[in-house]
Amino acid sequence: MKRRALISVSDKTGVIDLAKGLIAQEIEIISTGGTKKALEKAGIPTTSIEEVTGMPEMMDGRVKTLHPKIHGGLLGRRDLPSHLRAMADHDIAPIDFVCVNLYPFKETIQKPDVTTAEAIENIDIGGPSMLRSAAKNYPSVTVLVDPQDYGKVLAELQESGVTSSETRQKLAAKVFRHTAAYDAVIATYLTKLVGEEEPEKLTLTFERKQGLRYGENGHQKAIFYEEALAVPFSLAQAKQLHGKELSYNNIRDADAAIRISREFVEPAVVAVKHMNPCGIGIGQTIEEAYQYAYDADPISIFGGIVVANREITLEIAQKLHALFLEIVIAPSFQPEALTLLQKKKNLRLLTLDFGQSHAAIEDEKISVLGGLLVQNQDIIEEDFEKWQCVTKRQPTPKELRALAFAWKAVKYVKSNAIVVSNDHQTLGIGAGQMNRVGSVEIAIKQAGDNVKEAVLASDAYFPMDDSVEYAAQHGIKAIVQPGGSIKDQDSIEMANKYGIAMLFTAVRHFRH
Repeated sequence: MKRRALISVSDKTGVIDLAKGLIAQEIEIISTGGTKKALEKAGIPTTSIEEVTGMPEMMDGRVKTLHPKIHGGLLGRRDLPSHLRAMADHDIAPIDFVCVNLYPFKETIQKPDVTTAEAIENIDIGGPSMLRSAAKNYPSVTVLVDPQDYGKVLAELQESGVTSSETRQKLAAKVFRHTAAYDAVIATYLTKLVGEEEPEKLTLTFERKQGLRYGENGHQKAIFYEEALAVPFSLAQAKQLHGKELSYNNIRDADAAIRISREFVEPAVVAVKHMNPCGIGIGQTIEEAYQYAYDADPISIFGGIVVANREITLEIAQKLHALFLEIVIAPSFQPEALTLLQKKKNLRLLTLDFGQSHAAIEDEKISVLGGLLVQNQDIIEEDFEKWQCVTKRQPTPKELRALAFAWKAVKYVKSNAIVVSNDHQTLGIGAGQMNRVGSVEIAIKQAGDNVKEAVLASDAYFPMDDSVEYAAQHGIKAIVQPGGSIKDQDSIEMANKYGIAMLFTAVRHFRH
């Protein structure tokens, strides 16, 4: 019996060469619509779907392949006499090859002015149905959804006249990954459209961006996947200009750094080490901001990541060149700066569109054994005027600016988190301690003599007054914290004892 292939593609990449290769193997081609026209224009003979089904396309093309003579030809098992009898009784010929890719739903909904009606019309029904039927019957049917696989199939046909069972099985698995991802994008779009915030099922899909040399440690395997719908201000959308491939830990650290950079509209530089900021600086110029970030902790920046929200100038590049760094990220690099930094062959240089820093902020997804935690990001409009001063002493305007800066920084430090700062620079950071006073001690020790002109921010309330007392005894003049402890009054009284101004925000910023 003559073999047949059904070809119906939206993406016509490589389809002419595929069809020619199939014809060379004496495989008859069935096709539809635009694909049929493209094949015939290339001189490739085809049979129309209408000739196979005896039914015309209808409802603006919504119904054309949903027919027993198509799906029977795909699903009929060649090893079951009952299936073969049914096919013969109903004049259904087998279909041995399927090449289908789907309406561009994802690309459609990413258009700036797409309407709901346009999006719905780009939900493919017949395509996924044919793919799933063919993939289910992979012992007999070769199914192609990706142009990257055309060459392999043609090579096997040229070599032996058939595709291997292993190839058909792998292609079938790829089909189900593809249709699952396709449906996940549609489900996400429609779920958001109706405003459902807690769906009973969460359908996610990601696309492989790159393999990684190893994971968090050398014995762990890792792969970097990106959201199917691009998140504009994300590491996945950064452009790497120079340096080694990113590692697992590079990606985690860089993600932390660009999140922090979103907090600042003025020239700002963020240095990150092990997902904690080791220095944050803001200034009138990006050069000034860099110097503040570097001076905040010139030791910990070694081997770290630097993110600047303005172009990297030659002046900054000269200072960066003197350091060992893993990554530098910025909107752009002056040509001279790029040339200089490229002399360090392993230094990764990336650009990112900082104009998109507040676009489409997605939910955070954290894996746990056997499940997934989902929450919206810790991004809120801080209203500093609503902070409550709970002490006798009010902060000065300069202290208030410093408290606002420290509060922006502390939300990105691992809990228990303490930041000591002035109004333009972190001076001491205490992170990840099991008790809060331990973080206070670390931050104040790191600040050194600068603590006497500094303020302190705590990501959560003080459970005891010991942290306030320690800060006061070492020169801190103002504190910002969420409040909410049953012992808040003890901390307030301690602050009053030492003449400290203390503000409550009523907002906690834990980061585990």
